[in-house]
Amino acid sequence: MPRAPRDPGLVALLISFALLAAALIGAVFLVQGQRQSQRWVAHTLEVEEQLSSVLSVVQQAETGQRGYLITGNEAYLEPFTLGQQGLRSELDELHRLVADSPVESERAARLDTLATERLARLSQFIEMIRRGDAAGVTAGVKTGVGLNQMRQIRALILEMRAHEAALLAERNRHAALQTNLLLLWLALTAIGVAVVAFFVTRTAMRRTHAAVLARDAAEAAHDQLLAETEQREAAEAQLRQLGKMESIGQLTGGIAHDFNNMLAIVIGSLDMAKRRILKDPAKAAQSIDSALQGAERAAQLTSRLLAFARRQPLAPAALDVNRLVAGMSELLRRTIGETIRFETVLAGGLWPAFIDAGQLENALVNLCVNARDAIPEGGRLTIETANTHLDDAYASSHNEVVPGQYVMVSVTDSGSGMPEEVIERAFDPFFSTKEVGKGTGLGLSQVYGFVKQSGGHVKIYSEIGHGTILKLYLPRHFGEEDRRAVPAPEAELPQGKGEIILVVEDEEQVRIMSVDALRDLGYVVIHASGPTQALAMLDDHPSIDLLFTDIVMPDMTGATLAGRVRERLPQVPVLYTTGYTRNAIVHNGMLDHDVDFLAKPFSIGQLAAKVRQVLDRED
Repeated sequence: MPRAPRDPGLVALLISFALLAAALIGAVFLVQGQRQSQRWVAHTLEVEEQLSSVLSVVQQAETGQRGYLITGNEAYLEPFTLGQQGLRSELDELHRLVADSPVESERAARLDTLATERLARLSQFIEMIRRGDAAGVTAGVKTGVGLNQMRQIRALILEMRAHEAALLAERNRHAALQTNLLLLWLALTAIGVAVVAFFVTRTAMRRTHAAVLARDAAEAAHDQLLAETEQREAAEAQLRQLGKMESIGQLTGGIAHDFNNMLAIVIGSLDMAKRRILKDPAKAAQSIDSALQGAERAAQLTSRLLAFARRQPLAPAALDVNRLVAGMSELLRRTIGETIRFETVLAGGLWPAFIDAGQLENALVNLCVNARDAIPEGGRLTIETANTHLDDAYASSHNEVVPGQYVMVSVTDSGSGMPEEVIERAFDPFFSTKEVGKGTGLGLSQVYGFVKQSGGHVKIYSEIGHGTILKLYLPRHFGEEDRRAVPAPEAELPQGKGEIILVVEDEEQVRIMSVDALRDLGYVVIHASGPTQALAMLDDHPSIDLLFTDIVMPDMTGATLAGRVRERLPQVPVLYTTGYTRNAIVHNGMLDHDVDFLAKPFSIGQLAAKVRQVLDRED
């Protein structure tokens, strides 16, 4: 019996359903692969975060121990105790996270041993201090064992982070391959459906076949491009985060170390002054002087950090750099000592630079001190000036450099030179190759931040055994230099002449100090805790000679208050003060034109000189 002919339409429909089922299965596998990739990324980030937690716990314990060693105060041991208690749980969590990798598990075991040994050594020093064995602690520190332990811990953590990053990259490559194969499979099934449908209706397929293929290919290419872009961005973000965390760790560690030292001086000296003030006033005065020196060092540290972060208030003006260098020569000769031959090579026809003169002086002193330390046995130090031009080719290979004309100031020493790895980190805050106690590691970072904030450029050239040249490229000023003489410091504090000063400050202790100082200097002072109260006081005091106001206050800024006061007293001068550099009169680190400003913290002498300067100018 002959077979009935098959219906071509039915066959085409069955084939189409089969191909669609295959495509659906491929899509399911694709979704599962994407989810697995997300889990891999999340796992890697968890491991990296746990590594950071372990390092943080060890550093926390070390900070507490150091505070106790310095002060002998048991209260400083709280961070050590917390770190000691939390270390075990952090290490156990790390072991759990890396259990799927034999290599990482072995490294985690080594890290466990190193971290435990480090805390044991810290505990040993604490017990030695409690027994009164300070000499033993000093000898133990000088061995460098603790420093070597921390270096090994950081190096091992970096190895584990690098391994996790490589493992994540390998897994991402594998996932991308699977994704591409599945996308290809989906494209082939779509083509198969199109081919089958062609036999059902040839005319319709002729019109749509090319469009379907083009669309499917474009979608596949688009999806692949998105996947590659996301992977690259994720990897770059992780690298940036790692670098940021390392920099933040170094910066905060340095700040905490230096500030704790300075606070120890201030607190200890004031405590001793309090004890001696009645029994021995002379020694009490010495203690107060020590506290003031510690506070001034803390203020200098803040200033240097602001310079590195490009947040210090600058007052640039046209400057003859040759005249500035010549005026500093005698000071620099005394600073570097008689064993070093000091000379200047000043270019004729030097352009004026647009720069803050006081900050440039500080930068040159910093550079000369660094050069002096590089040639302790004696040698040659040279300051040179020149006109120069940085072209497009140079700017394209150096970040943040704008092509154009610059005034170049270089400091050259005949010292031992610096290796490449030191040059690369020379401007990092708290990085120093000097012995402990010989430098803060902030000198070059302060110079770098100041020059960059001013729109200039800094470059180091060094060769081992031949010396170092550090060049400052200062923006050129197109015009005449500022030839106004800088007033010489007065031996006595400038006194008031009975002028009326309105002090507006929301911080009570700062306000009390300012009011007492101004009254001692011979001024009549009225004061307010905020802008609203200050405006109300003008009704009782319709005439004032100076408004001395903080900038950052609740309800109204100091600049807004000054505008309201000048609506009633148009000619009254205003002196601003603040410890916060982003505000209404400082923009991009530059003071607004014709603004009188006194940065916090300030001394009585600085306050006296600035107030007198503003009042005398108005006269």
